[in-house]
Amino acid sequence: MSDTPRHLSDAPTYREVLGDRAVVIGAGIGGLAAAAALSRYFREIVVLERDELPVHAQARAGTPQSLHGHALLTGGLRALCDLIPGFDQNLLDAGAVTVRAGQDVRFEQMGFNPIPQRDLGWDFVCISRPMNELTLRRRVEQLGNVLIRSGCRAEALLTTPDGARITGVGFATPQEEGETLVADLVVEASGSGALTLKLLEESGRPLPEETRIGVSLGYSSAVFRRPATADPNWKICGVFADPSVGGRGALLLPMEGDRWMVTLVGRGSERPPRDWPGFMGFLESLPGSTLFDALKDAERIGEPALYRFAASIRRHFERLPDFPSGLLPFSDAICRFNPAFGQGMSIAAQEARLLDRLLAATPRPGEPPAKLARDFFAAAKKLIDTPWGMIVGQDFLYPETRGERPADFDQTSAFGAALVRLAVAEPDVHKLWQEVIHLLKPSSVLTDPDLVRRVKAVIAPSATPAEASDSPREQALEESK
Repeated sequence: MSDTPRHLSDAPTYREVLGDRAVVIGAGIGGLAAAAALSRYFREIVVLERDELPVHAQARAGTPQSLHGHALLTGGLRALCDLIPGFDQNLLDAGAVTVRAGQDVRFEQMGFNPIPQRDLGWDFVCISRPMNELTLRRRVEQLGNVLIRSGCRAEALLTTPDGARITGVGFATPQEEGETLVADLVVEASGSGALTLKLLEESGRPLPEETRIGVSLGYSSAVFRRPATADPNWKICGVFADPSVGGRGALLLPMEGDRWMVTLVGRGSERPPRDWPGFMGFLESLPGSTLFDALKDAERIGEPALYRFAASIRRHFERLPDFPSGLLPFSDAICRFNPAFGQGMSIAAQEARLLDRLLAATPRPGEPPAKLARDFFAAAKKLIDTPWGMIVGQDFLYPETRGERPADFDQTSAFGAALVRLAVAEPDVHKLWQEVIHLLKPSSVLTDPDLVRRVKAVIAPSATPAEASDSPREQALEESK
């Protein structure tokens, strides 16, 4: 193919032209979001995707997790809308279901039956992963300077002779081996980050330190037709056993086509089954009967699908003393989250918005900033800290979890449990807690001195028993136990 960049008459209005071409490896949510951000600064964006991309909303080989429940958290949706105005309406047009935060969500969790349903003041949407990706891909394809090439397997990163700068990508198609694309910037959003790691190793540079949390997570997911008799008081329902008595749980999410996606979760030896009798038996074994009662007579669509997840992996690129310019590992290549918490797509979207902001602030129009990777890694660390802290705080509650348990885990675990109890009783804390979960606010807001004082009062109340019994908040907390 010709290696001449396309200069399209319908290309977007650039903020500042930083280069002729950027290449994105991977056309998942992270790669598509990155392409949208880059389209404002490069004359051409080429997205290379190994899979043949479907024309309809369906799972593909490169995203086996797409057969299971996915959440686009509010912070992620807002980031995508910042990059692609009107994307929320595009999702609604594709059949996404609007959910009122707090009010439409029923969670039976950790001794609370259930966590109170309150209107927390904002909406978010639920949609299947394949439809979400298809809708985003269609919008990105409408950008005049983005070309998505499916069936293209990236094989190598091309460099200058000294290895200090990336100059392009070598790739193969089913028809031809050894094709190349010259690029001013390469973003690896393929998931594994294998090309970046290979380049670092072959050039004699140190690999990034890794933090791993082994969870041995198993999924079994199935689709149901939403029955006409469905409870109108919730749209999302989750049931999770206390970690001390096992790792079973289940989550129901609405999706387009008036359907429900139901995902069973098991840890360690708790393996959710893929046959229908076993699937329904697993549901019936969960504490509380809400989900089983809602699904026992519902129409089943297709067969349950299995998925295994071994470990969350965080690569600390921000600690590297040196990194090649013109290269940016992205999304799962930096941090792969336990999917049970539904954070991956949303963090990828926020990273793309971060990339847009860093490129907008470049002091030298005409070329990508030399220290883009350094600045991106430092800022992405702050984005990742909040969701990573959540999974650390939850995953190590399970005895089978592998990895280095934080030294202060007992203290932070006690604080987290007391925070949930306080959120059950007090609406303002409930809203703040959910704003952190939805990636609208960083976890640092939970260190506010007044909030810390209130949480500590739950852990070890300073009031006398008589005073505590007279406190409406303490009464509510006791009732929630």
